[in-house]
Amino acid sequence: MDLRPLTPEDHELIDLARRTVEENTDGPDGIYTMGAAVRNADGRLFAGINLYHFTGGPCAELVALGHARASGARDLTTIVAVGNENRGVQAPCGRDRQVLLDYHPDIRVILPGPDAPGSVHITALLPGGYRWAP
Repeated sequence: MDLRPLTPEDHELIDLARRTVEENTDGPDGIYTMGAAVRNADGRLFAGINLYHFTGGPCAELVALGHARASGARDLTTIVAVGNENRGVQAPCGRDRQVLLDYHPDIRVILPGPDAPGSVHITALLPGGYRWAP
């Protein structure tokens, strides 16, 4: 998978996700907190944090998407998730990938890379993926 180099705006998004998780982490006791941030086409940024629960609480990416939607942002261009405990940029889970593809089929996702993070189009994460349409 070819990762596109990050832009200054991408780094700003990573910083927001990192600050969100650092300021709101559940701690190092085996609970992995994730922070996420998403950018709207107009430049607004929205953050979210997961709610860890043994039943499978919502992922940080879904919380960030909900935050953006509740704020009227519907043209999202880029998303990233960052782990607590200095785990850095993390790839989205399968459920998040499907939601991103269905609601934001043109979004770019920032992923960890072999040398540095980069971004890919959501379709690179679900090649030939099923598209749900309401």
